[in-house]
Amino acid sequence: MERELAMEFARVTEAAALASARWVGRGDKEAADDAAVEAMRSVFDTVRMSGTVVIGEGEMDEAPMLYIGEKVGTGEAPEVDIAVDPLEGTNLVAKGGAGAIAVLAAAGRHGLLHAPDMYMEKIVVGPAGVGKVHLDAPVRENVEKLARELRKAVNELTVVVLDRERHADIIRELRECGARIRLISDGDVAPAVACGIEGSGIDMMLGVGGAPEGVLAAAAMRCLGGEMQGRLWPEDENDVKRAEALGIGDVRKLLMMDDLVATDDIFFAATGITEGSLLKGVTFGQGSATTHTLVMRGKTGTIRFIEAQHFFDRKPKYAIKGAF
Repeated sequence: MERELAMEFARVTEAAALASARWVGRGDKEAADDAAVEAMRSVFDTVRMSGTVVIGEGEMDEAPMLYIGEKVGTGEAPEVDIAVDPLEGTNLVAKGGAGAIAVLAAAGRHGLLHAPDMYMEKIVVGPAGVGKVHLDAPVRENVEKLARELRKAVNELTVVVLDRERHADIIRELRECGARIRLISDGDVAPAVACGIEGSGIDMMLGVGGAPEGVLAAAAMRCLGGEMQGRLWPEDENDVKRAEALGIGDVRKLLMMDDLVATDDIFFAATGITEGSLLKGVTFGQGSATTHTLVMRGKTGTIRFIEAQHFFDRKPKYAIKGAF
């Protein structure tokens, strides 16, 4: 994939963020998500590629657009697999909470795990932790090894965990070993990515979250030189069948980076919707809006933070629809 696609993918996530940002705090997560999906889909139509959605809003009969298998782009080369979450953190937007983003990953064909819509166990660390942690190792062991590599005391290490009852043991073990914990209510892609960004204040992410979100996080880690390990966490037999239908033979296999993202020919883009530790949120001015976007390319390891100002008088239809 050519480097020019980086800016095209930034435009795609900016569109979704601008559209959903108009719904911040209004208590309607469905409307916010619909706005993000519609805006993202419309901008994809302008991107010069032959894209196939491999992780999206659901099956064809579940989602009107950005469904799994849908073709996006102009239809020209290159052929690209697309993973999207137009609004990662629907509850965050509905309640005006921190850390909602619009996000996508794009890879060469067959470069992304076709993850089913189910749960996944995850551990995520930045470059210093590569080869030092393991999903099946005790929490204390992982924390102490990472702290050693980062040349930090354990009580200086910050670990992000979704605030869920299923994580009671993880939280207890983290507290027992003295690590700092940041509990989040929703949206684990942004903090996972932050593990690989120096100065973010986040060193590790642990716990069970969405499998599609896990692939998006792994794509970012591929670009950043970090590491993610995962394992699907089926709740019932339907989850097992869903995974098998996507070609996953061993549902309980430990998934390493090459299983999650099999290529360096990859882009990752995310735009902040509400203020977070990774990205600033959308702010509206007089007839304009400002966005903050992260774009990365796996081949080169380039990391770009883009702050853009958008003027609605130049594209008035977007001011009405809330998309850009």
